[in-house]
Amino acid sequence: MSMGNLATRSITGLLFVIVILGSIMSGPYIQIAIFSIFMLLGLIEFYRLFDKHPIIRVSKEIGVFIGVFIFCLLVGVSLEILPVISVSILFPLFFTLILNELWKKQENPIINISVLVFGIIYIVIPFYLTIDLNLRNTKYLPLIVGMFLLIWTNDCFAYCIGRVLGKRKLFERISPNKTWEGALGGILFTLILGYIIGAYINKGEDLFWVVSALIIAPCSIYGDLLESLFKRSLNIKDSGTILPGHGGILDRFDAALFAIPFFYSWAMLYLYW
Repeated sequence: MSMGNLATRSITGLLFVIVILGSIMSGPYIQIAIFSIFMLLGLIEFYRLFDKHPIIRVSKEIGVFIGVFIFCLLVGVSLEILPVISVSILFPLFFTLILNELWKKQENPIINISVLVFGIIYIVIPFYLTIDLNLRNTKYLPLIVGMFLLIWTNDCFAYCIGRVLGKRKLFERISPNKTWEGALGGILFTLILGYIIGAYINKGEDLFWVVSALIIAPCSIYGDLLESLFKRSLNIKDSGTILPGHGGILDRFDAALFAIPFFYSWAMLYLYW
């Protein structure tokens, strides 16, 4: 990587971190606005991945419309603007996506439906869960802030240690540059940060944050590998070009999209069980 590309990547990464953490710390409505934009861009980006696919024909407009509708519905329920019973609308909405294939006359309707529905599950749900969890937050350091710090720590140290010490390939078929040394190093430093957050920032929550680190670190690795699998199967390098030096929204949120549902479930069990 040239110095120019490294500088561009570093500046973009820093601005990204500022926007993410700043929106969360500024209150739920700012976070909703910023994360809604990321969600929308990510959803559009996902469906565009299949524009030139020889088999898959996704109705991007319908997928984006239904995805945004579901996102707004769920956020409305979390904000208590809409009653919980409103969630029942989700069931006919998903079947509406399926009905669309009746008029398209495509050769692979099952694959088209699967991609369309998966895009909503993969992108809309994780972004919504960050908002719902932040609305429930009562901690000195918001749970979502801690989660992102753990994800980024794992990514950063896995990359750095892998570059310096990496010899054994983690999953060469999907991501040739990832190594076991990098993965284990990322997990170790994520655990250290988890302990620091629980012992010194949100004091008395050592167990919660250490377990969170144990959940988030491998989930981040899997999320990264999953995104690499998508791109390799579609023969593309980046999911988009909106973030200079990083690629697209999905390239930057790949680890988080997989880790968020697992962290959310653990946080709900810990807070309310």
